[in-house]
Amino acid sequence: MPHDAGSTPDGRVPIGRGVAVCRRARHPERCVSASAAKGAVSAGLLRGNGHTRRGTPDAGGHVKPAIVLLTLAVAACTPAPETPPSPPSSPPPHDGAPDRPAAPAAEGTALGRYHWVLSEASDAKGERIAALFARADKPLQLDFVDDRLAVVNACNRMGGAYALGEGRLTVDRLVQTMMACPDPALAALDEAIGSRLQGRPELALQTAQDPPQLTLRTAQGDRLVFAGRPTAATRYGNAGERVFLEVAPQTVACSHPLIPDKQCLSVRERHYDADGLVAGAPGEWQALYQDIEGYVHEPGVRTVLRLTRYRIADPPADAPAVAYVLDTVVESEIVTR
Repeated sequence: MPHDAGSTPDGRVPIGRGVAVCRRARHPERCVSASAAKGAVSAGLLRGNGHTRRGTPDAGGHVKPAIVLLTLAVAACTPAPETPPSPPSSPPPHDGAPDRPAAPAAEGTALGRYHWVLSEASDAKGERIAALFARADKPLQLDFVDDRLAVVNACNRMGGAYALGEGRLTVDRLVQTMMACPDPALAALDEAIGSRLQGRPELALQTAQDPPQLTLRTAQGDRLVFAGRPTAATRYGNAGERVFLEVAPQTVACSHPLIPDKQCLSVRERHYDADGLVAGAPGEWQALYQDIEGYVHEPGVRTVLRLTRYRIADPPADAPAVAYVLDTVVESEIVTR
């Protein structure tokens, strides 16, 4: 029986590779893609029952196509990691001073160190472009990872290769998931940002100010200003390590000297081989005595998470020595008793 490219003959789809994953079944219009972002990652510890475990997970993983579809639908409704603040209701005045582009090498380095959150957008007449703020609680965000650009918080996830040169941002054809957004304003957001990014806008980067500022100017005179927020890799000062944790559907009681009746996530490590398939048995279930940045647990839902685990330099006494940051939800399953 034929099977989709990128899947195994039995229908399993390797995950963790940043490639599009489509389920061509009864709902081909719901074809979705995996996250285009490539998370930086680091090493860390799990604690439970007074013991410490250190994991060395392999990159990759797999899920069945039906689970992938549920996963990405849940992920689309889950708060994005490191959710930025809402943009102002109206753009702050521009002082009229020209934005000076940085040197290409400096641009490439600085762009990857920040999440770029849309803070203001105005057209050639200086009027606010309301269409770009369809999600007031989740502003548009640009992430530059290696040679790829990811657009976050539009209706769909979008991404493509990019290049810098002659003071301009050149973006190849953007690919995107195919989620249907019932809100017309949100549905139009993909085109609103995509058309401006693919028009070879002028790019100016100012890193001396706090926060850093990225400005894009289109040929039509639109001006988009993004504020830089340090990525997790920038905040923790190390590249990190990719890990996979399975989270049990129910939390467990865990002892904490300052928090009576504290509940912790119950987790175990999952391992995958170089081809993205399950390798070996899962680790033992343990209580995780810390939060996972960007992840909100739903009681009764079992998940497998692809995470970035960062070392924390000189942590306070009794504080975790690592931080976990959500990259993507790999599996999501409602568990009924």
